[in-house]
Amino acid sequence: MSWYYTPHPTVVPAEDFDASADANALRKAMKGFGTDEQAIIDILCARSNGQRQEIAEAFKRELGRDLIDDLKSELGGKFEDVILGLMLRPEAYLCKQLHKAMDGIGTDEKSLIEIICPQTNDQIRAIVDCYEEMYSRPLAEHLCSETSGSFRRLLTMIIVGSRDPQGTVDPELAVEQAKQLYDAGEGKLGTDEEVFYKILAHA
Repeated sequence: MSWYYTPHPTVVPAEDFDASADANALRKAMKGFGTDEQAIIDILCARSNGQRQEIAEAFKRELGRDLIDDLKSELGGKFEDVILGLMLRPEAYLCKQLHKAMDGIGTDEKSLIEIICPQTNDQIRAIVDCYEEMYSRPLAEHLCSETSGSFRRLLTMIIVGSRDPQGTVDPELAVEQAKQLYDAGEGKLGTDEEVFYKILAHA
């Protein structure tokens, strides 16, 4: 019995992939009067992220143009947002959304939770490195400036990568920790937050 959900991606690497052919097809779709948006969808939405990065490299190498710049100049609105999002590496896209959630007045705490909490330690490290590279600011520092109290402490503990590696489950320990969580919450008056931090930030 598996203790973890095994994801099954719906976008997989295209067979017989040819980055050069795709790059030229995209250029054709954007060249001249009008833009063939369906051609852009058919290519970029049927390629894995790694293949899309290869297409961008081929676009630059063979056509001497920046694919992102061309897409920005030819597209608009929500369609542009989706296509440009597809062209980002996964960690870069998540960093962009984290920054958006903390930029300006107020903080979108729901987005912070949805992005940070599901990540493995390796994914968190990639996001932390990418965030500082993109924004010249440590992610932990930005989080601390935009959150407070228990929420800030929990997020900080998660992004330092202190959780057990995925797949390392001790059933007996899980039962014991479930009891500890109950005793720290439902089983008493008030809540012992320290117990929740210790278990949830490391599990």
